[in-house]
Amino acid sequence: MLTSSVIQRLTCSPLIITFLLAIAGQSAMAQSPINHAQMGIKYSQISTELDKNTDINVSQATSVIDEKAAFNLVWKLPQVKRKAKEIERLSKGTIRVAAIVDSSPTPETPYYTIRVVENHVDHVDTIYLFRVLNPTGVIQVYDILKDEYISLQEWKPN
Repeated sequence: MLTSSVIQRLTCSPLIITFLLAIAGQSAMAQSPINHAQMGIKYSQISTELDKNTDINVSQATSVIDEKAAFNLVWKLPQVKRKAKEIERLSKGTIRVAAIVDSSPTPETPYYTIRVVENHVDHVDTIYLFRVLNPTGVIQVYDILKDEYISLQEWKPN
């Protein structure tokens, strides 16, 4: 009987001590909210300055061209501009041509994939599929007949 009482006390003691420490810690934090808020503000100011420098370094190291630059390289191609004008003229403005960035570079696929599409009211049709190699910016176009990407010099758009 005496041993079970001792075991019960030893089992409950850590729980009671933990509970009391939690209450004491909570009350100490509640009594000084201004100090914690001021520390948080100072910390956030420091971390913001550090984040700016790290973000720039990381982005510079990972890619030479960004998504917007890759998009613009494709969108400004004379073949794409000509096709967009042709489709919009033939459809009397009911079909718009757009470009969509489908994927970004990864270690396994070091290129952006960009689709040029006809944007219909109820669906979207792909016109051209491009890859913009990163970091060089070289553009390749998907040849549906060969089932492979080819250079712009080889490309004969319809």
